[in-house]
Amino acid sequence: MHVSVVGDPDGKVVVTVRGNLDVDSATVLTTALDQVLEQPGPMVVVDLSGVEFCDSTGLSAFVVGHNRARAGGGWLRLAGPNAFLSQLLDTVGLSRRLSVHPTVPDALTAER
Repeated sequence: MHVSVVGDPDGKVVVTVRGNLDVDSATVLTTALDQVLEQPGPMVVVDLSGVEFCDSTGLSAFVVGHNRARAGGGWLRLAGPNAFLSQLLDTVGLSRRLSVHPTVPDALTAER
């Protein structure tokens, strides 16, 4: 798995994830999220368009990140999940709790 972090002048950060997000690799994502969520009022989009597989450890990273962002006065949004991941988010009820968008630009400009 590969994770990259890119910020913009507005303070929004895009965390791009590529590969399998599972128990063996989720610490890479959680470490990146820990760093960007330390900022006051974090505005974070997690680009999932390159995620091929995700297990409960990855899902947990999304929930923990979302909760930390909200507690810090900001938000965390998910963008670009493939059909497998979209269905998984629906099945476990996270698509109702987390802000999920079809693309990164949609997530960056969303009102919610």
